[in-house]
Amino acid sequence: MIREAIKEDIVSILEIFNENILTSTAIYMYEPQTLDYKLAWFEAKMAAGEPLFVYEEDGIVAGYATYGPFRTYPAYLYTIEHSVYVHKDHHRKGIGTKLMHALIDAANANRIKTMVACIDAENQGSIISHEKLGFVYSGTIRNAGYKFDRWLDLALYQLDLTGPKSI
Repeated sequence: MIREAIKEDIVSILEIFNENILTSTAIYMYEPQTLDYKLAWFEAKMAAGEPLFVYEEDGIVAGYATYGPFRTYPAYLYTIEHSVYVHKDHHRKGIGTKLMHALIDAANANRIKTMVACIDAENQGSIISHEKLGFVYSGTIRNAGYKFDRWLDLALYQLDLTGPKSI
């Protein structure tokens, strides 16, 4: 089941997030985040009206998805960057795709024009999943990050939505 996240989900969200920090190049961070940090993040998302969905399976948060501003300048108001993470024990169940559909629906309801995906260029699974959803390749930032003793390239993909015709 996909539902809006509540404060009680933050411990599970933090576990998923920190696992990705420590074991993957999905997040270009080095240190696990604290519960206080993630609670403040949650409160900021709620105050900003940004969506935060969880996928619950048998009472357990198996994944989550959210989006936020791509950049803070006013002209970027209708462009967002999203994040989707699935717990390592729940990979390859289609949870990420289901969460993406919920995010896309929310973005359309919020009159978003462009949804951006910033994906580690070696993450072919994520790239393929995004392409299946209609995202198109927009470019690569070479040597954008450094993690696990190597330089990482960041591939940019975008999904064009309806958005407003003018503002």
